[in-house]
Amino acid sequence: MASRVATLSTVSPRKRLAALGVLLVALILVALLLTRPNTSAPRSANLSRSTVATALAGSPAALASLHTQSNQLLGGGTTAFKARLKALRGHPVVVNEWASWCEPCQTEFPVFQRASVDFGRRVAFIGLDARDTNGAAGAFLHRFPVSYPSYADPSQRIGRFLKAVGGVPQTVYINRKGEQVFDHAGPYETAASLKADIQRYALR
Repeated sequence: MASRVATLSTVSPRKRLAALGVLLVALILVALLLTRPNTSAPRSANLSRSTVATALAGSPAALASLHTQSNQLLGGGTTAFKARLKALRGHPVVVNEWASWCEPCQTEFPVFQRASVDFGRRVAFIGLDARDTNGAAGAFLHRFPVSYPSYADPSQRIGRFLKAVGGVPQTVYINRKGEQVFDHAGPYETAASLKADIQRYALR
């Protein structure tokens, strides 16, 4: 041990400064890696209000009622949800089950942001916030605003009514007659895949 101390003490000041310089550079690099923004995080579609308003102008009354509640988190449970489906009879409905703590939902939401505007004059979109808190859900919707409301479903009673309790995200398709015709488990990662299912199951 004594010999090791003696060896360290004989290191020249120049070498010590060089070692400290290397250590400082390493610490700076680590700090930069920890503080740089996460560019891989999903980003909102950032559709302007005027773009959304123009695209959805002239929607049928039942669909327009959804648009007036855009990005809201609604209560009322299964009773309110069933009443809304009844009011939407005659229009195809796409129900997207999500949660603020669900990472795949973050990837999927920008896809729904666009699709709900592109198809919002012909298709009713409804969100279903599962096993969540209102505060966390509200923050999520602030980050990813959509042109339709979501129903709070903390105990998944609405999900059980739809037989959609296998996990989130999950998307349920209901035809104009009010019949559930398709259940897509997992996220839609591209606009094209969601568009294809809307045309196949909602607009057929």
